Amino acid sequence: MTAVIEAHGLGKRYRGRWALTECTLSIPPGRVVGLVGPNGAGKSTLLNLACGQLRPTTGTIRVLGSRPADGPGQLARVGFVAQDTPVYAGLSIADHLRFGARMNPGWDQDAAHRRIAQLGLDPQQKAGRLSGGQRAQLALTLATAKQPELLLLDEPVAALDPLARRSFLHGLTEFAGEREDRTVVLSSHVITDLERVCDHLLLISGGRVQLAGPCEELIAEHYRIVGPRRPASALPASLSVVQEHHADDRSSFVVRTTAPLPEGHWAAERLDLEDLVLAYLARDRQAHNPHDLEGLR
Repeated sequence: MTAVIEAHGLGKRYRGRWALTECTLSIPPGRVVGLVGPNGAGKSTLLNLACGQLRPTTGTIRVLGSRPADGPGQLARVGFVAQDTPVYAGLSIADHLRFGARMNPGWDQDAAHRRIAQLGLDPQQKAGRLSGGQRAQLALTLATAKQPELLLLDEPVAALDPLARRSFLHGLTEFAGEREDRTVVLSSHVITDLERVCDHLLLISGGRVQLAGPCEELIAEHYRIVGPRRPASALPASLSVVQEHHADDRSSFVVRTTAPLPEGHWAAERLDLEDLVLAYLARDRQAHNPHDLEGLR
C-alpha cells in the first residue's frame, strides 16, 4: 500500500529555529487523520511542506508518490485549506466557484453549487460579508469541489462557534465518505472534534512525531493504572510508561502495551482519545520543564 504522505528525517528551519526535526511518518490512503500538538509544534509547517508551499531544510517528503507541488497534475490531486480559511473579500460566492472551475481540471461544478445551496448561502453575496463559519464553509467547498485525493486542513474550525464547527465537520465527513481512497488530514486543538471524524492520529510535539497510528489501535494499547505508591521502575518491563503521577500513598501511570495487562495490585481503565493525547503532551512538557507539573494527573 503506497503511503499518501511519507516523510523521512524531515526538517524545516526558520532562521535559528527548527520547526520540524527528524520527522519520519507514513500516512496510508483512505484515512481521516487528526493532526494534534501544542502551538509551535510544527503542525502548520508539516501541512505547508505537504502542499508544496514550503521546501524542506533536511530530509524528504513525498505526497501521493511525488514531490509536493510537482507540476499541475500533482497540484490537482491535493486540496488545502489554510488556518485563516482565505477567500477573496471582494468576490461573490459565484465568482469563487467560477474561478475554481477555471483553475482545477477535475472541478465538480454541480457538487459545488449543490453544497452552497445546502448551506443556504446566496451565490451573489460577497465573501467579505460572510460570517467566519460561512467563510470556512466556502473555503471547504472550494477545496472539495476540485475533487482532491488528499485534503489538508490547518485548524479550519479554530474560530468557529460549536454549531458552525459541527456543520463544517459534517461536510468534511460527507466528502471523506464519497470515495474510499480519499485521505483527509485535519489539524485541530479540539480533540472532541477529532474523535467525531478521525480514524487515524498523528501527534507532533517538539517538532517530532510522538505518536501515530489508527485511533482504535492506539486506544487499545493504552491504560491508566492506579495502585499503591511505587516508582515507574517497579512496573513490569512489558509496560511502557507514558506519564506518571504520585500523591500520598497512591501512584497513577498511563502505560502502553500490546499485550494484556499483567497481574498486579492496581485498578486499570481504558483512555479515550483526549486522555491519550493529553498524556503524551504532558509528558513532553514535563520533559522540557521538569518542575512544571500543572495539569498532570
